[in-house]
Amino acid sequence: MRRIVLASGNRGKLAEFNALFAGSGIEVMTQGSLGVEDVEETGRTFVENALLKARHAARATGLPALGDDSGLCVERLDGAPGLYSARYAGGHGDAAANNAKLLRALDGVPAQGRGAFFICVLVLLAHADDPAPLIAEGRWHGRVLEAPRGTQGFGYDPLFLPDGQALSAAELDPAVKNAISHRGQALAKLRALLGAPA
Repeated sequence: MRRIVLASGNRGKLAEFNALFAGSGIEVMTQGSLGVEDVEETGRTFVENALLKARHAARATGLPALGDDSGLCVERLDGAPGLYSARYAGGHGDAAANNAKLLRALDGVPAQGRGAFFICVLVLLAHADDPAPLIAEGRWHGRVLEAPRGTQGFGYDPLFLPDGQALSAAELDPAVKNAISHRGQALAKLRALLGAPA
């Protein structure tokens, strides 16, 4: 069993990664469980932030590290909340406040103007000074609903209606969500790069 440290303390992300890595021979643990604090996200892109996170976690633990930077990009808002998705309303990880702010920003905008996509960039480092990180990206397109629906998932999931789906991301069965989401897509690409079983 290979151990990888996830450069995050987000329990929702950990649950998704453990499900997505099931059967791969890889065990994922959060950096928080190893006493590692979050690094400041000073990058200007999702790739830069994922790399910052992975390098910090690898250096602090001595383990291979997986950095995940993800967010929701809304076309009408010029890509916002984007890099600031987790702290859109000010406090880091306050999903209710973030969702409320997003709904206010789109108040009165019809369905056809509410296009959005989730993006996830994964960076895997074998060690802190790894010069050739593995990088994988996934995008999940859909639109922002006018009111939250569902109790599964986390973050903006209750407000996101994926293209081709009748259920919000928070109404989907977790296994279905993991198969089609931005994180699921990115991890499938990463597993292929690793040569792990699909």
